[in-house]
Amino acid sequence: MIRFSSAPEHAEQPPIPRHLWKVAALSGMASYLDAALIVSIAVNLAIYRDHYDMGVWMAGAISAIVTGCIAIGSLVGGRLADMFGRRRVYNLDILCYAVGAIVITLAPNDIVLFVGVLVAGLAAGADLPTSLAVVSDAAPPDGRARLVSFTQVMWVLGIVVVIFLGYVLSDTGMVGARIITGHLIVAALVTFLLRARLELAKPSEAAQREEAAALAAPRGIELKNVWNRAALLPMVATFVYYVTWGIGANTFGQFGTYLLVTVSGASQSLATGINLAFLPIALVLTFVFVRIADTPWRDRLFYVFTVVQVVAFCIASLTAGALVGMLVFFVLYQISNPFAGEASYKVWSQLTLPPDTRGTTQGLTYALSRGVFAGVAFVTPALMDYSASLLLWLITLCMAASGVAGVYVIHVLIQRSPETTVAPAPGLGVART
Repeated sequence: MIRFSSAPEHAEQPPIPRHLWKVAALSGMASYLDAALIVSIAVNLAIYRDHYDMGVWMAGAISAIVTGCIAIGSLVGGRLADMFGRRRVYNLDILCYAVGAIVITLAPNDIVLFVGVLVAGLAAGADLPTSLAVVSDAAPPDGRARLVSFTQVMWVLGIVVVIFLGYVLSDTGMVGARIITGHLIVAALVTFLLRARLELAKPSEAAQREEAAALAAPRGIELKNVWNRAALLPMVATFVYYVTWGIGANTFGQFGTYLLVTVSGASQSLATGINLAFLPIALVLTFVFVRIADTPWRDRLFYVFTVVQVVAFCIASLTAGALVGMLVFFVLYQISNPFAGEASYKVWSQLTLPPDTRGTTQGLTYALSRGVFAGVAFVTPALMDYSASLLLWLITLCMAASGVAGVYVIHVLIQRSPETTVAPAPGLGVART
């Protein structure tokens, strides 16, 4: 099966116009707000529990509803974007997110807080596949991977900012919690205003026809065009990769600090500091990934760093979560994650999914994966209590499986020959603002 290739071996990457980076940054705010919402709820949960006198079931429900709503929002939002126009949904969902963040910040009780999380989660989920499709529609063929992968920089930045704010405001109680979620309101409203002024050029019909022909995909947004080989094969392959990799990433994202405290014996401040110290490494290396995303090095480094990532989890498993082993793990994991992680999934999806149903198909893989992550998160504390070693070995197996799925995507779905590169074209772009 023929797919998109990387850039020619020795060709220099052509520069990407500044206005396209603006599209990537504004679209990447979907990833920023998604990550920031999840992490802010995790950081603030203990404060919410005490302030609102929550029961354990309400605290658990609020944690679970974030991931669940993002899954549902991705499924519905991606489909709506294909049906009613990506630009329309692109602007509306960010406004809905701002409304949800306002409700969270000003919530007088836990019920209102729950409603705010529900609204913001659905909107964040809807914006993820829509914004990636918008970037793909705007990107030139030799710059698509760089522009799509830049959204991952924004995702890491969302985590860094919220954890930093949580660390700085850790002694301010509910005031600090409101500041953390209040910054989401500001970020969403500013993004809405800037997106509203963005003049997106209409995708070239000839270019989309050419791309669909190269992918052997039928034209049209009908659901029947999702259930054919041209869409199903890349959907299943990228889903398998993302869900197996994401089980490990999501577990450490939600329970990394908890594991360091309960299993490794670290203090709360040390555990938080370890997470905060290693995040800048991931941010810098994600920028490096953006730089090489349209070259053959993107896939070459995937092979190297997917092995490093598996080794990292093996070390954590062999040491059964001991503090020294976990420190080695965090170093190796943060080094490898930018080159063998969610950024790879985003790029591969946008290079292999049919253009007309890109929002629907990626929304479906996002939704199913986030649903699995929610289910795994539900049993993780109990499994960790039963045997941290067993949990870590199961995650290691998932990481190894993600490596196999990634190799399949590269060798079967993405053809490396430059002669087979198909562009969404010269006529597909973004008007300057």
